[in-house]
Amino acid sequence: MKRPQVKSEIAEALKRYRRGSILFIDDFLDYGNPESVKKALFRLKEEGLLLRLAHGIYFYPQTDAELGVLYPSTEEVAQAIARRDRARIVPTGVQALNKLGLSAQVPMKVVYLTDGAARTVKVGRRTITFKKTTPKNLLAKGEISGLVIQALKTIGQNRADQQTQDKIRALLQKEKNENILNDAKLTPVWIYDILMKAAR
Repeated sequence: MKRPQVKSEIAEALKRYRRGSILFIDDFLDYGNPESVKKALFRLKEEGLLLRLAHGIYFYPQTDAELGVLYPSTEEVAQAIARRDRARIVPTGVQALNKLGLSAQVPMKVVYLTDGAARTVKVGRRTITFKKTTPKNLLAKGEISGLVIQALKTIGQNRADQQTQDKIRALLQKEKNENILNDAKLTPVWIYDILMKAAR
């Protein structure tokens, strides 16, 4: 298949994607081999139809009249990579604190635990690190309780004061009780105690 044909077919295929989609070379392998797809995507980037977020990761830009290009968040990029790799990921550190509203800091370097490949992806000035972990660390059923576990691990036992624990208990009121009970069993004793106080 000639390269211009690969490019034109991919350009046509892009019309079926919503603006704001994060795309990979793998998404277009029906139109050519990896090398020809890579070159076609590069040309589409040069023409302004796509933006390149990182090596092998592209963005079908969504724009706003006042704000310009609406770039995806670090989490959106991480989730897209996880879907491609069919891997589970769990945000850790400041990312977990930020998602729960326990920190206003928006981290430039985020770390996710994963059962997929360990890697670091640089997206502009931001860095996403996927850290290989044991299956136990990915077994949390609740989105909120899972984040709480990672947030508490980041805060540390000696710094989890009463005010922090009260905020966490309030957050856990939005979590299913069965998830809290399940996820508490996966944690160190001090985190188990905090989660169980929030169970209903």
